[in-house]
Amino acid sequence: MTDIERIAGVDEAGRGPLAGALVVAAVILDPARPIEGLGDSKALSEAKREALFPQICERALAHNIVIVDVATIDRLNIFHATMHGMREAVRGLAPAATLARIDGNRIPPGLPCEAEAWVKGDARDAAIGAASILAKVTRDRLLLELHERYPEYGFDRHKGYPTADHLKALERFGACAEHRRSFAPVQKVLGNLELQF
Repeated sequence: MTDIERIAGVDEAGRGPLAGALVVAAVILDPARPIEGLGDSKALSEAKREALFPQICERALAHNIVIVDVATIDRLNIFHATMHGMREAVRGLAPAATLARIDGNRIPPGLPCEAEAWVKGDARDAAIGAASILAKVTRDRLLLELHERYPEYGFDRHKGYPTADHLKALERFGACAEHRRSFAPVQKVLGNLELQF
């Protein structure tokens, strides 16, 4: 395999939610071991994503999953936390990538290789699609674990996104340790609770 063929797809899951970690994945696919059905994780059923997850891990030339915790998100802000996660995901690949295709319109600084930004890349590039599946499945599993710890918020249903049910639970129970303090809806609830005392 020539160097130029080691193209990493990079994507994230969990930029928009009010709670839980951000997950970033990088994948270098092996042309000799194709995987059927790769694409944007959001367009696939949960069962299909779960079925593809082990195939990607087994058949990819390299893959790396990075979990960026809530404390890091709050310290850096979500944009910089995403850039940090993407950089670490690419840096952790072995063998190393010679080119990274980043889903979105921004390239993280400090990457160890050349990079391209691909808007809607998860639907256009198989490696980015594979990364989106690893990130989404990993994050969904993390949120199911959070649901076990904090069942009152309904993380199993909304995965931390700001749905009406989640916002109601936030108003009723306040923020848990896994809520992102840097996000406005969480700040608003915390501010309201502080005003009550």
